[in-house]
Amino acid sequence: MQIDDGPVRRITFDRPDVRNAMTAAVARELADALADLDPEEHDAVVITGEGDAFSAGGDIEAMAERAETTPEAYERVRTTLGRVAENALSAPVPIVAKVNGDAVVAGMSLTAISDFAYAGDSARFGATFVNVGLVPDMGATAILPRLIGLRKTKELAFTGDLVDANEAAEMDLVNETVPDDDLDDRVADLVETLRNRPTANIGLAKEAIHDNLGQPWRDGLRREARLQSMAYDTPAHDEGVDAFLNGRKPDFD
Repeated sequence: MQIDDGPVRRITFDRPDVRNAMTAAVARELADALADLDPEEHDAVVITGEGDAFSAGGDIEAMAERAETTPEAYERVRTTLGRVAENALSAPVPIVAKVNGDAVVAGMSLTAISDFAYAGDSARFGATFVNVGLVPDMGATAILPRLIGLRKTKELAFTGDLVDANEAAEMDLVNETVPDDDLDDRVADLVETLRNRPTANIGLAKEAIHDNLGQPWRDGLRREARLQSMAYDTPAHDEGVDAFLNGRKPDFD
């Protein structure tokens, strides 16, 4: 995995010979790269793949070589794929999946748990865990029903069927599908927009949205009020109000 740090942390799966299949080691590295994000230093994260695939999911050859008990498998999944999902969903900065090719199994899960996802029109998606006798993981069972609906989630999880990029956009798995040659520019435009927004406050909004998924609305209102009160006490709020009152664009550092 290649990680280029800066105001935008860029993470690239770099195993194109195996279509960027994800081993436990790769998942741990990805989880670590999503764990130490700081809105004071980072405006966004962009995740993509080298070559013609985003990620083809788990490494089947590595699966064949495993010899572990059920408790050992549980611990491995929780500390690898589970950590990726947990760190992505709780990251205080927006995460963008730039889906440059097929995103299946864990690749589709990663697309789902990202805050934004843009796909090239040649990409295909599939929760094909069932094809190797597995259950969707990396947060897929928690997020996909909320994102694309219960019936569509079951259809993909139970059949292992693939969908193309246009259908992925229609079901809200990705924000938008663009021609492959335009994908870099489209994501760059989004990242530029995000860099001109108050990152810490975006993190508060993300926390509120995720914490309230599936929760009673009264509890959600309390969480929302708590996070909004925190947002009121930020420099970004002061700058936004001042800019509005003075008829200028806000300058969020």
